[in-house]
Amino acid sequence: MTQHRDRDSKGRARQARPRDALGRPLPYGADGVEPVPEDPLPPEQTIDLARRLLDEGRPFSAHEVFETRWKNCPPGERPLWQGLAQLCVGLTHHERGNATGARRLYDRGAERLIEYSTGGGPTFGLQLDTIRSCAHERFGS
Repeated sequence: MTQHRDRDSKGRARQARPRDALGRPLPYGADGVEPVPEDPLPPEQTIDLARRLLDEGRPFSAHEVFETRWKNCPPGERPLWQGLAQLCVGLTHHERGNATGARRLYDRGAERLIEYSTGGGPTFGLQLDTIRSCAHERFGS
């Protein structure tokens, strides 16, 4: 049996179901969190929105914001945005009670940030060592 996927007017897959703060789908018609923009934002706006979403307890939504940037950024910036997205997914898993998934995503995200740090690309005001340290404290090793 083929599973139905929500699509936009251009035929691209879109999630029309509402979601809770941790990204879990809710029944159609339920009240969910406000969706995040599907278009990429400039780096500083991406960071500001993701920080706000994290402050609101919405790590999955922060991941979506970083992921959109990652999929639309210059190639040299991909490890930065991918790493940040993966850390947010790790936090999502942590909040959902999935310690194994959280640890795996933390490891992947931290690796991407280390990779990016060694390349000398712009950090847009982010302290990548501090971000990795905070994630390490949360997820442990």
